[in-house]
Amino acid sequence: MSSRAPSRRDVLTATLGGLLLPGVAASQPAKKAAPGPSAVKPPEKTAAPSRGRGDAMLTRPIPSTGEALPIIGLGTWQTFDAAPGERAPLAEVLRTFLDSGARLIDSSPMYGRAESVVGELLRKLDATKTPFLATKVWTTGKNEGIAQMRESIRRMGQGRMDLMQIHNLVDWRTHLPVLRDWKARGAIRYLGITHYARSAFDDLERIIREEKPDFVQLPYSVLERDAEKRLLPAAAAHGVAVLVMQPFSSGTLFERVRGRPLPGWAADIDCTSWAQVFLKFILGHPAVHCPLPATRKPSHAADNVRAGFGRMPDEKLRARIVKELEG
Repeated sequence: MSSRAPSRRDVLTATLGGLLLPGVAASQPAKKAAPGPSAVKPPEKTAAPSRGRGDAMLTRPIPSTGEALPIIGLGTWQTFDAAPGERAPLAEVLRTFLDSGARLIDSSPMYGRAESVVGELLRKLDATKTPFLATKVWTTGKNEGIAQMRESIRRMGQGRMDLMQIHNLVDWRTHLPVLRDWKARGAIRYLGITHYARSAFDDLERIIREEKPDFVQLPYSVLERDAEKRLLPAAAAHGVAVLVMQPFSSGTLFERVRGRPLPGWAADIDCTSWAQVFLKFILGHPAVHCPLPATRKPSHAADNVRAGFGRMPDEKLRARIVKELEG
């Protein structure tokens, strides 16, 4: 993913100081609202999964509020930048994803038409579950950032946005105060930061420690574990929820296991595919809240969401997974 900065329910009775587009409502919580600050327990240093009820997808609490977040998300980079004639499979991807109990859908204005495609398809779906919508600001300048975020909310959320992130830390010192103000006014529910490059990990760690955003999004997988050294511990210590991009190392993990049968120990963590093993490896780290696998294939979406159910690997099994993949 490129890190270059680009060259380019009820309507609120008040306009939030001009924050939102005319006629656009503030973000609304999911059907079960998160508790207010006075009711929220102190953030946990790790995010132990909830077993849920019956066959419900596991959840982990967002540290800043305690709101339960299903542990499998959906990325849209490359996959949802689709022409009108290519969108039928994506509608089924979204349906499969939401029907499983998953909620978090992540996008960005960097991803071409992805925000618009997500918004269009969600409008057409007869979904009974409220998605947790996340996107990003990816430009320089305060006014430019405000305009871009308003447009993203219009395209993707039709007036609501749960999480707004600063994409690859582009002009983050300018955008962060705006996001804090938007969150205070109710235009967004959470704010976060992202970066895809290991060279930016020092900056991410410093911002986590000093600014304590609600979320951080970073790369992490069986083969790319740099985040384990300092970033994941910092996020856990400061109550920052962790989203994981590139959980399959851009497909490299599947190349490593091509032709290999699934090991017998996969059944010990209720896995029926390598994709589920890779996602559960990530979720086996207690600081991680939600990986974001991206796909345009409904069968892959159905496979991915199954990683949100059943047993997770302990440290011994996680080490074994690393050894097998590195070998």
